[in-house]
Amino acid sequence: DGVTEVLARHSESLQDKFVEIPCSEDYDSHKRFEGCTPRKCGRGVTDAVITREEAERIRRIAERGLSLGGSDGGASILDLHSGALSLGKHFVNLYRYFGDKIQDIFTEEDFALYRDVRLRIQQRIAQAFGISSASMYLTKPTFFSRINSTEAKTTHDEYWHPHVDKVTYGSFDYTSLLYLSDYTEDFGGGRFVFMDAGSNKTIEPRAGRVSFFTSGSENLHRVEKVHWGTRYAITISFTCNPDHGIGDPVLM
Repeated sequence: DGVTEVLARHSESLQDKFVEIPCSEDYDSHKRFEGCTPRKCGRGVTDAVITREEAERIRRIAERGLSLGGSDGGASILDLHSGALSLGKHFVNLYRYFGDKIQDIFTEEDFALYRDVRLRIQQRIAQAFGISSASMYLTKPTFFSRINSTEAKTTHDEYWHPHVDKVTYGSFDYTSLLYLSDYTEDFGGGRFVFMDAGSNKTIEPRAGRVSFFTSGSENLHRVEKVHWGTRYAITISFTCNPDHGIGDPVLM
């Protein structure tokens, strides 16, 4: 695993921490959007954008949605935009599968909070990278994840492999994660790991903590396997290409 340096401990409350790193060439193989496509790359962590109380409210949205399904393996996802929900070894469309019952699960307030949180994270990323938040667009997939120690049943459950978001998804230019539970209190393992040449930089999740980074291979990363408990997070990603933008989720 090489040398591990902790970028953010779960026990500390960080105002803002930002590390600039050289950009990879990944962005050159895509259309560039001046004033948005990364020219400055790096990674940041902040505990000052979303409160713990807001994180708990968002986690309850995730818990209610995921209680309708859940993977047979250890990793379940819920995407409020597309309606994708893990169910057994497959995915179902939450909105089609449950129809009008959705109104009993989620409220307009839930979706308003989701939008507000997304906007604040977007503004924080824009500020850190010196771009205009208006030039960034929410992109897919943007989803809740619930990870526990159950053994993987399909490749969808194998969340721990190293990957590059720009390579995996194409549209991603900036990735963010909002953690909804606490490392060592709610779960063990499950730290976020940036895999740099010769060393690893880790982030220990903490409810309300936002980590964000440019999506190219300058930020190769993985998540450690969760050994016990349950880890909740939401991945919110942005593109510079308006053609790949999506709207905020709406209560059907």
